[in-house]
Amino acid sequence: MSPLLKRLPVLDWGRRYNRATLGADLMAALIVTIMLVPQSLAYALLAGLPPEAGIYASILPIVLYAIFGTSRVLAVGPVAVVSLMTAAAVGQVAEAGTAGYAMAALTLALLSGGMLFAMGVLKLGFLANFLSHPVIAGFITASGILIAAGQVRHIMGVQGGGETLPEILHGLWLHVADTNLATLAIGAGAVVFLFWVRKGMKPTLLALGTPKRAADILTKAGPVFAVAATTALVWGLGLADKGVRIVGEVPQGLPPFTVPDLSLSLVSALLIPAALISIIGFVESVSVAQTLAARKRQRIDPDQELLGLGAANMGAAFTGGLPVTGGFARSVVNADAGAETPAAGAFTAVGLAFAAIALTPLLYFLPQATLAATIIVAVLGLVDLGILRRTWAYSRRDFAAVAVTILVTLGLGIETGVSVGVALSVLLHLLNTAQPHVAEVGLVPGSEHFRNIHRHAVQTYPHVLTLRIDESLYFANARFLETMILDRISRSPDLREVILMCSAVNSIDYSALETLEALHNELAARNIRLHLSEVKGPVMDRLQQTHFLQHLSGKVFKSQYDAFHALAKADGAERGNGAGAGTDA
Repeated sequence: MSPLLKRLPVLDWGRRYNRATLGADLMAALIVTIMLVPQSLAYALLAGLPPEAGIYASILPIVLYAIFGTSRVLAVGPVAVVSLMTAAAVGQVAEAGTAGYAMAALTLALLSGGMLFAMGVLKLGFLANFLSHPVIAGFITASGILIAAGQVRHIMGVQGGGETLPEILHGLWLHVADTNLATLAIGAGAVVFLFWVRKGMKPTLLALGTPKRAADILTKAGPVFAVAATTALVWGLGLADKGVRIVGEVPQGLPPFTVPDLSLSLVSALLIPAALISIIGFVESVSVAQTLAARKRQRIDPDQELLGLGAANMGAAFTGGLPVTGGFARSVVNADAGAETPAAGAFTAVGLAFAAIALTPLLYFLPQATLAATIIVAVLGLVDLGILRRTWAYSRRDFAAVAVTILVTLGLGIETGVSVGVALSVLLHLLNTAQPHVAEVGLVPGSEHFRNIHRHAVQTYPHVLTLRIDESLYFANARFLETMILDRISRSPDLREVILMCSAVNSIDYSALETLEALHNELAARNIRLHLSEVKGPVMDRLQQTHFLQHLSGKVFKSQYDAFHALAKADGAERGNGAGAGTDA
């Protein structure tokens, strides 16, 4: 693929576009547009922004991702977790409802987009691999709980707030007596209806004889029915005059051109939150894109995804939006609706633009409780407390990381939670590699295979010790290996040969090399030779650039089987004749 096609995937799939693909993309766009209108409004509300910001953030960003992104079905726009992180970050520098608050959200989107784009140019997509899945699952679960709890006040029609679960629950308790019954009826009714839409609407429609395609569309349009019904109810009964909070006037028209505030004080205050939003948004988006691509045996390019998401966020910054990323629910709907290319996203943007021009006056009496219900039903699907049970059964270390991430996010807030989550991911990696698995192995009788002596009946010799190192050697684990080996040989007075089986060692850094030299000298002082076996080519290339192999008392064997048999009958006379100091690699 040429560099231009790689940087602009639209030129690749666009030249093969045909009428059949157009029909599939248009149908998918229709279904996703119906879904996104109430969802975009709701996520803007979650971010503390005017409802139109959610629609604006779902127009140009989708188009830009269609040009630069590599996923055929990823739907980009505001999502629950990123919207919550936006509210937490912007709320520290401006008061919700002010012009400064909206301006700070634009700056946050620009910073996030710039970081993502720069990471794409530098090909840093691999950084997503440093965030462990259990930690991310724990963070998203805690975020879902926080989001749902934070929306309960809108369902009740009371004041409240807070960034942590204790603060939110305390605020609700203080104002429970102020609950507006009409608002509660609308909000609770919308929650029940939307849950039924997810689980029971399609089976009911099919049972009534509705064609499957029509049942799919009507089910996806469930939130729109809730919006229309509750809006009509509030308008018809005059409930806005009885304390039911409504969306109010939504500006009519296409997204405006906006210029973010790049003052040094604001940029410095939002720099770290922008980095965290970039990381979490990218990980969430790539996970969704890879999952959906695998369904059709397609592939995505993480580095190009960084460019696509970066462009989308910068587009949101200049069109009155907020930070965006690829959303799980809308992307799944887009895929299930039959989207074939990113053009489906562009058609969705056209549909949302039409909604911004023609439909916004109809949203005046839309109750905020309905949008809160939409958010609650959406985010509870993100909550996966089962991750605690699964990690407990599989790995206590992963369980501890998940539990700590959930508790910190719920107890100390979203930014602290994501920071701790990132730190825990790095710490888990260091812990897993700092104490590598090292197995003492022996020969399986009748074969050339070597297995752990504690797991298999194998052949060994008292004067030969073979240790299989199951990790690359670097500064964090080299000392552990040295200590473990010295401790092991201290228990074997007859030991004369030590073989390090390096089949799983992909690299040895300079710190580890110095540790190996120190270990070699310590063994030589005890009249024990050190050998290596099954050293990989790139590792051998590095070692041959040093003096380590020249001074090695033993040999480097191509296979462990050769090493084992060559040393099995070694005696003092043979060792005294300088049989080592060479290689057999």
